[in-house]
Amino acid sequence: MNLIQFFDLDGNRAVAAIQNDVARTVIGATSVYDLTIEALAGPGGLAALIEAKGLGATVDRGAILAEGRMLSPIDHPDPAHLYVTGTGLTHLGSAATRDAMHKANGTKTENDLTDSMKMFQMGLENGKPADGEKGVQPEWFYKGNGYSVVRPGHPIPSPGFALDAGEEPEIAGIYVIDHNGQPRRLGFALANEFSDHVTERVNYLYLAHSKLRACSFGPELRVGDLPAHIEGMSRIYRDGKVLWEKPFLSGEDNMSHTIANLEYHHFKYDLFRNPGDVHVHCFGTATLSFADGISTQPDDIFELEEAQFGAALRNPVRMETEHPLIVGSIY
Repeated sequence: MNLIQFFDLDGNRAVAAIQNDVARTVIGATSVYDLTIEALAGPGGLAALIEAKGLGATVDRGAILAEGRMLSPIDHPDPAHLYVTGTGLTHLGSAATRDAMHKANGTKTENDLTDSMKMFQMGLENGKPADGEKGVQPEWFYKGNGYSVVRPGHPIPSPGFALDAGEEPEIAGIYVIDHNGQPRRLGFALANEFSDHVTERVNYLYLAHSKLRACSFGPELRVGDLPAHIEGMSRIYRDGKVLWEKPFLSGEDNMSHTIANLEYHHFKYDLFRNPGDVHVHCFGTATLSFADGISTQPDDIFELEEAQFGAALRNPVRMETEHPLIVGSIY
């Protein structure tokens, strides 16, 4: 089962469940977050709650997307309580582009390896620990909160000070923290972990800056476990034509870490276990148009598609003008 959130034709929020490629409204539901909180308070899970509420009218996902009415598949009433974070160097082959960047800038270790390649090898050696054991921690980054999330189909803004506006096709885990402080996974979604790769290439220590950009995920939330093998397609359209396309792989068969290991090293921090918070955690990628010399332009359209996740995630890119920043004082 997949879930979507959207505005209906009257402008009211609604939720639909997708089964056998048919989307039907969940009766009485206006928010996946509220459904989740209700499910956590009851004896059954999310699927059982949706079944109990019942399904109503069929809706057209294509029309909802075309008309700009699709919402991200989960949000929070207070956007500051939705965290967007991620891990890098987690996929087989994901180190190649990063390694090339950092070799060019001279950030080699004592064994003539870049820090990126060294961390990647650590993941290969101990990123998939046995059950009950702790594996090596991955690279981790903070991306933003609910205010940095762009709805499917809407433009992803690139700030005026940015040096690049590049897509990163990823799978994101979707979590809500229950009243006991335990992370509870709803499922997974496609995500465009939009980043500034030129800024990152200047110096590896600029990685944190390069990640502080808007992002988009969805449009559908796949409820349940992550498939072991994911093979999607990442595309960029310019003037209505495909400028670039390349497959991307994910799922544990194509990763150097288990999902459980990545989850542990995120949620081990008390900060990330506050009851009621939502977490959208990106698991990394090995495919970037930047690696193939692509530099995006205003109104280029990113598209991420993988059949197991339903409808494609599409967002145009919008270049913004930098506004003067004035820091005031209050004495």
